[in-house]
Amino acid sequence: MDDNRGDGAAQALAARAAGALFAADRAAHGAGIELVSVGPGEAAMTMTVDDAMLNGHGTCHGGYLFLLADSTFAYACNSHNQRTVAAHGDISFVRPVGPGEVLTARGREVWRAGRNGICDVTVTDHAGTTVAVFRGRSRTVGGPVAED
Repeated sequence: MDDNRGDGAAQALAARAAGALFAADRAAHGAGIELVSVGPGEAAMTMTVDDAMLNGHGTCHGGYLFLLADSTFAYACNSHNQRTVAAHGDISFVRPVGPGEVLTARGREVWRAGRNGICDVTVTDHAGTTVAVFRGRSRTVGGPVAED
């Protein structure tokens, strides 16, 4: 995880929150999702499409693309160390993805006020071509993600 971005205190907080979240994230670990970077209001994650992720057409099942995008959304939203969950998520599948493809999801909060937020995530293939676009609405629900 690259945690050398953003201003010092906010960056350190984002890295601490992401570390705590990732340590307990069974879904991400189960899908082989890796946290690449995190910063205040942003995150990037990768996932390699394996044969178990393929649908009946031989392409990556949309549920796995959603999982990657939604996970990235979660790390961006929780980067302020306030326990935050999804209130809504929407994804558009732009093009199919085959086995062995390494996908990268990059998420960034585009709006945050009070307990609500909006985050956009773009999922790309190894060549940087967009394969899915996700928008999520978040809601802060409680205390810190990482305790002091």
